[in-house]
Formats: sequence, structure tokens, C-alpha cells
Amino acid sequence: MMDVETLHPSQLSADDVALWRSLAAGQAGFGNPLLGPDFTQAVGKVREDARVAVVRRDGVTLGFLPFHRRPGGLARPIGSPLSDYHGLVARPDAGLDLAQVLRAADVSVFRYTGLIDPHGVFPASPETDRTAYVIDLAGTTAEDYLEAVRAASPKKIKNYRRLDNKLDREVGPVRLVAGDVSREAFNQLIDWKREQLLRTGMHDFLRADWTRELMADLFSVRDSDFRGLMINLYAGDTLVGGHFGIRQGDVYHPWLASMNPEHAAWSPGQIFFLRAIAAMPELGLSRYDLGPGHDHYKRSYALKSVVIGEGAATASSIGGRVASSMESVWNMAGAHGAGPVGQLRRRMDAIASSELTMSGRVRDFVEAVASKAQRRGGEHPEA
Repeated sequence: MMDVETLHPSQLSADDVALWRSLAAGQAGFGNPLLGPDFTQAVGKVREDARVAVVRRDGVTLGFLPFHRRPGGLARPIGSPLSDYHGLVARPDAGLDLAQVLRAADVSVFRYTGLIDPHGVFPASPETDRTAYVIDLAGTTAEDYLEAVRAASPKKIKNYRRLDNKLDREVGPVRLVAGDVSREAFNQLIDWKREQLLRTGMHDFLRADWTRELMADLFSVRDSDFRGLMINLYAGDTLVGGHFGIRQGDVYHPWLASMNPEHAAWSPGQIFFLRAIAAMPELGLSRYDLGPGHDHYKRSYALKSVVIGEGAATASSIGGRVASSMESVWNMAGAHGAGPVGQLRRRMDAIASSELTMSGRVRDFVEAVASKAQRRGGEHPEA
């Protein structure tokens, strides 16, 4: 008989945490730090609505589904919108019925944007597949990997290396600081990212207190297998840009990619990638997981891609059937496409995931509409 216990992450037993880590580490697809218990517990420290559905049958624990319990029976992936990957981490032979799991967890609908589902527990939705990008050094050296990157785009890589030398001459000696612990640099990356989001009209996920608090907590960890990692590019003593994210074992998943706009002429983001890939072996990293989105630059360096799912799973309950009908309406309108309805839905989801108050969600949505109108207005005279 299946039993689902729904807990705050802080209430997980040591045995459950150990089993979850083992399941995530031992199965293809679940190796990203976002899918393990440590990330869920870190989010639980800053979000009261964090939950884990622990699925058992006849006393045997089968799997773990972390989520945020939101009003109306809605569940969102744990840590969303920072959770580029999410899913139900379970035994390969668990044979779970997701609709029953959701019902037992008192969830009507689980909405996801970066689903990892190697065991096919979630309903199939090939029309909503997305692509995530991975720099993977397994079976190769950093030098050979960079040569493969160069061979794919020889003119671009030659230009980026020229700009690297130019930055070195004109600003100062270029160096990569891996594992940078400067709090000043950490704060600067956040400020640059927020300025970029404002400038481009994207949702400022760093406005929410809990996202900054989560990153600050992880940045302060120094001696754990699961911790924050900041890698920065300097020219002399000047911070040019960097990445910050989470690391577990030999896998790194950056959340922030921030560059100093004053150094845009030298393409610091491109210089950063070439140097960061070269530094991976020294850092003990074999996988630099870039996640989905921003295909135009990630595709150049990530020679491996991962298919992830976007959609919604509903419970076998009255609430689930109502939610399923509503999701069908959104789908028919193009909620998962590249058009305006899809863009609107993804923006609404991002806002609802990070902003926990109604006033905050309304404010961000109004700003999003105003920003889109402003960008359209700015583009019109050039048409």
C-alpha cells in the first residue's frame, strides 16, 4: 500500500536524506545539485512553504518530490525560479502513479519548467520539451574540449582570444579566480545582474528577499560537498565579471552570469568561458551545467545537451480534474510556445514563483507590461 508523508525539508530524517542522496547520485539524469536533498533543505531555511512528499510502499521509501505548496492546491518546483531542473527522484523500479502521489500530497497540479524524468513517471509532453546545455569533460581533457569548441567556430574563438589579449594589454593582466570568496565581488555580481534584468526588461528574480538570502547562505559555506561557488574574471585588480551558483562533487550549476557593462567591448563573457573551461580540472569539476535558455551563447561552449520538460501534472482528484481543464485551455492558446501567450505564461510563472505576496506579484506584472510596451515603443522608430 502506498503512503505519502508530506514534510518541511527540516523534518526529513537522516535516513531519508542519505537515501535521497544515494538515489540522486546513482541514477543518470539526477546528478545535478538541484535534484538532491541538500538544495531542498537549503531552500527550506528561507521558505516556510517548502515541502517534500516522501513516497513509501509497505514501509519501503520509494522516492522524493520536493515542491512549494502554493494557494489553491498548486505546487511549484522547489526553489523555483532558481530550479532549472526538478522532478520526482525515485527508485527505478518504484512503479509510481504520479496522479495518486499528488492526490495523497494534497496537490491538485504540479507545474514544471525543467523536468528531469528518466523513469517516465510524469505524463508525456513532447510538444513542450526544452533544451538545457552542459559542458561535460567526461572522457576528455579540457584542452581537447576547447579544441572541439574552436573547431566548431574557429573565427569566433580566434576573435575572443584576440580580445582576451587586448583586455590584458589595455586594462590589466587577465586572471580567473576560481573559488573567489570576496563578499564585495559577490555583491557586485548581484548588482550587475539586477541592472541587466532591468535594462533588458526581464523579471528581477533577485528582488525577492529569499532568493538573495539563499545565495548568501550558500556563498558562506566553505567546507561542505554542497556549497556555493563563485568564479570571477579580473583584469588587474578590476572585476570584469563572473559566475555564481552551486556545486556538489564534480558538478557545478551557475545561477548568475554577470559582466561589467563598462567592459562590454572586450566580450568578457566569452573570455570567461574559455578560461573557466580550462580551469575545470584544477577545480575538480567535470560537469559545468548551464541549464536552459540563452541558446545563442550556451550552445557555443556546451557540446552536450539535455532534454527537459515543461508542462503540468494533475492529481486524480476533483481539484486535479479542474486544474487539468484549465491547463488544456492554456495549452490550446499556446502557453508552451514561443509566441506572446507562451512568453506571458512563462513571465507570470516566474513572477508567481519568486514573489510570495499578492502585492509583489501585481507590482511585478504591471512592471512587466510597462517594460514590454516601452521596448516596443523604442523599437518602432527604427522599423
